[in-house]
Amino acid sequence: AQEGEGFLAGGDAAVDARLKWPNDVLVGDRKLAGILAEKVDGGLVIGVGLNVGLREAELPVETATSLAIEGAPLSDRAPLLRAILREFATWYLEWTALGGDPESSGLRTAYKDLCATLGRRVRVELPGGRTLAGTARDVDGAGRLVVAGTGGDNAVSAGDVVHVR
Repeated sequence: AQEGEGFLAGGDAAVDARLKWPNDVLVGDRKLAGILAEKVDGGLVIGVGLNVGLREAELPVETATSLAIEGAPLSDRAPLLRAILREFATWYLEWTALGGDPESSGLRTAYKDLCATLGRRVRVELPGGRTLAGTARDVDGAGRLVVAGTGGDNAVSAGDVVHVR
């Protein structure tokens, strides 16, 4: 997506979606998609779960949504898949051409522009049962969420983030 546009901003599935650190796609405060990545045998397997045609009664949880619920006029999933793969390929090629640098490739800036977590009060459930509360203020070059808390800044590389209201 271009700067200032939401994920899936163009084409048949236009919705104003934002990213929730680290790997969710939201419309408002409702989850539209989840992204998973796993390192396997020197490679990376990436999966995307996108709620496309679910109706309200079919949602797994009340905090979820779908393209259909959000009013995206989508009759054929093939163009949507092609658009997602094209966008991924564009970013991946730019990122690898620049040595995996999130700054010079523009990837970090693009992520931050679409990140609904930044600027919000958050509670991060950390591994080991610990929690961190504060304001999400940045995503650093390593992809870590920087949370400003009472003890200063903390860079978090893994955890479940709750947007606090």
